Amino acid sequence: MTSDNNFSALLSAIPETPGCYMYLDENDTIIYVGKAKNLKKRVSSYFNKIQDNPKTRIMVKKIRNIRYLVVESEEEAFLLENNLIKEHKPRYNILLKDDKTYPWIVVRNEPFPRIYLTRQKTNDKSHYYGPYTSVLNAKYLLRLLTTIYPIRNCHYLLSQENIEKKKFKLCLQYHLKRCLGPCLALQSAEAYNKGIKVIEEILKGNVRFVSKQIYDEMLRLAEELRFEEAEFLKERYKILENYSAKSIVVSPNLNNIDVFSFDESGQSVFINYLHISSGAIVQGYTIEYRVQLDEPKEQILGMGIIELRNRFGTDAKEIIVPFLPDIEINAVEFIVPQKGDKKKLLMLSEKNAQQYKIDQLKQAEKLNPAQRATRILKTLQNDLHLKEMPNHIECFDNSNIQGTNPVSACVVFKLAKPSKKDYRHFNIKTVTGPDDFQSMYETVFRRYRRLLDEEQELPQLIVVDGGKGQLHAATDALKDLDLYGRIPIVGIAKRLEEIYYPEDSIPLYLDKNSESLKLIQQLRDEAHRFGITFHRQKRSKQQIVSELDAIKGIGPVLKEKLLKKYKSVKRIREAPESEIAGLIGENKADLLLKGLKK
Repeated sequence: MTSDNNFSALLSAIPETPGCYMYLDENDTIIYVGKAKNLKKRVSSYFNKIQDNPKTRIMVKKIRNIRYLVVESEEEAFLLENNLIKEHKPRYNILLKDDKTYPWIVVRNEPFPRIYLTRQKTNDKSHYYGPYTSVLNAKYLLRLLTTIYPIRNCHYLLSQENIEKKKFKLCLQYHLKRCLGPCLALQSAEAYNKGIKVIEEILKGNVRFVSKQIYDEMLRLAEELRFEEAEFLKERYKILENYSAKSIVVSPNLNNIDVFSFDESGQSVFINYLHISSGAIVQGYTIEYRVQLDEPKEQILGMGIIELRNRFGTDAKEIIVPFLPDIEINAVEFIVPQKGDKKKLLMLSEKNAQQYKIDQLKQAEKLNPAQRATRILKTLQNDLHLKEMPNHIECFDNSNIQGTNPVSACVVFKLAKPSKKDYRHFNIKTVTGPDDFQSMYETVFRRYRRLLDEEQELPQLIVVDGGKGQLHAATDALKDLDLYGRIPIVGIAKRLEEIYYPEDSIPLYLDKNSESLKLIQQLRDEAHRFGITFHRQKRSKQQIVSELDAIKGIGPVLKEKLLKKYKSVKRIREAPESEIAGLIGENKADLLLKGLKK
């Protein structure tokens, strides 16, 4: 049973992307399938509020696990939802269980057939397509079809006899070009039924077949210089191509195919499985293996294929894979696609495997926040070749402008997080002028001299903001304190973000996306921010005091009042005279403003 904490972690990890979600009960049976434009918001809504519908409340109580498949768009989610519901017939998808409650698109069995939505499926020899889980999407599809081929929506009995007797009149639909007037024989039954046949092919999923037919006909008409008719077909072709591009359904010729993808992270391997039926995804699942003996990926993929095929009872004779597995299955062909629809399916499978990997990591870290810090620090330890994991890291940075007000900053990270109560500022005392190296030496020496005197905890890693010069100065300070060799120290140069070690002229280049480099950059940036803030405060305070000191009649008490309220000379100058007078009196305000003008 999934605990509340596990559910909370699972919900927080779900991505804010379009897709379909599946709720499973204690027997790992899918009890509900839904679609969403934003998976995270939709799924969370079931658990973040009390449901009004009693049946929904019962269903939520039975949920023990959640699966989902991510797709590119809301339209793709709609198509995928239909396929999953038809395949699994979930208990709580009540509308699908009772097909009459779902809308169907019906092509009526009558002269000049009408096409419309219905919830009543009867044995009247009409052709029914669906059911569709969304009325809006079904209406969209119907509107698209009737845009390509205008179809009548009247209830007239258009028998040949009635048409010949001219019992009907043209209606508004004709004038809006939504019907071509078969009621007055302005369109023949042959031409009308040709359009109906094409519409039914589209409803069956043969969009590309129809699209190609229209394209070929368009070219033929253009060659015969029948440009107006060709332009009409071109519009139909564009509508169909746009509809096809929004769908994850690949070629309907791709039938009964399994797709497997492979992804890994550390000791974990993730294998995603998709099953394709008539060009559509009807099944999706991801499993995770923990690698113990460094088995080859071909062997692990083979194990996953056998496991998932047995679990879902698939007998597909064609399997799409990223590389050939270390297995052979009787009468089954393995394909490593390089392009086309099969490559598209493999990429979609890989996307779901990667998303599952990310979600598992997020869930684990939500349940145990220290796990993320441990992982990052362990990676940093490996990347920098440290003897122990650097739970306590300190970073130094110098700040001065043309040698004025030189200061240094030390920031402290514990378990990969800022420990702001341990941050320290340093006013440089022994250095004259802009000497970064000597400033770094003084700061590092004073910091660790004090820690040693007070017998406080020493860091497991020191990071210096700067290249070889700053690092060399910090190293000299550690040597003079007899700490060199006891505390690892590195420098990070700004130009190429290279990492320098003491007494080594060849830098280390970490991957730009590695968590190790990101942590070091965070340390460096935080030290710079902390140092420059202190430097600005000091410079601003000095500027205010020095300017106010030059004004006769403005003593320490008034200076403190002004400094506390306005922070800077610029703000004092901009303040209304009446406001200043209210603070320090009219006479003093007059002295102050005249003094500032001088």
